[in-house]
Amino acid sequence: MLSDYWQQKRAVVTGGSAGLGRALAATLAARGAQVVIAARTAESLERTARELGPAVHGVPCNVCDDAQVRDLVAAAAEQLGGIDIWINAAGKSARGALADTSMDQFRELLELNFLATARCALAALPQLVESRGHLVNIGSLASKFAPRWLGAYPSSKFPVAALSQQLRLEQNDAGLHVLLVCPGPIAREDAGQRYDSQAKGLPESARRPGGGARVKALDPFVLAERILQACVRRQPELILPAKAKWLAAISQLAPTWGDWLLKRQTKT
Repeated sequence: MLSDYWQQKRAVVTGGSAGLGRALAATLAARGAQVVIAARTAESLERTARELGPAVHGVPCNVCDDAQVRDLVAAAAEQLGGIDIWINAAGKSARGALADTSMDQFRELLELNFLATARCALAALPQLVESRGHLVNIGSLASKFAPRWLGAYPSSKFPVAALSQQLRLEQNDAGLHVLLVCPGPIAREDAGQRYDSQAKGLPESARRPGGGARVKALDPFVLAERILQACVRRQPELILPAKAKWLAAISQLAPTWGDWLLKRQTKT
């Protein structure tokens, strides 16, 4: 069913030249979709499109720029003949104690992780409503609870959950499916040292994926498959690993217990 469903579907993936975005683009193309990937660097886009095959096309775009996002929507719709699924996968994480986080760091992460997601979602909305398609917002477990030592990252990911729910409630009757994806740490080659410079003075655990959260890093291709399955089923949310659902629920229903569990998850 998964393979058949995506045949000839028209997809756009922001942040599509690396990481989860690349895995999603590769998986969609392997399932028969036509895919436009977007990222800021033309060179990496061209390389990724070449490696993933003729079904994948690169369009340079800074998702923090209104005009470039409008141009991306127009270019993708023209090249593909419409848009059936739009995946907001551009984003970045951070490390740091909140008390040491500057307003510039807040602005940077809010712009990329939240405002860019909102900008792309609203720009693509007419195309997606017309196709009765899918809007996928890649949030984080930090869209559901805020662990220690992640700097401004949770504050930039919490609003993605609100945006997704509000769009889901407002656009469901128009046939639009909105999926919020809240993954834990995603496996990558540089995970061990990626945040060394940001984590100076913090517990050693802060350098690890998820700020030291005691969960196994997710394989990006396995995660991509799960995301596409959730789209076929038109699920509202996907939280992985599954056990994190309990922590999200406890954090809402019993904050004291939730805080205690989060401290245990990220202790030195």
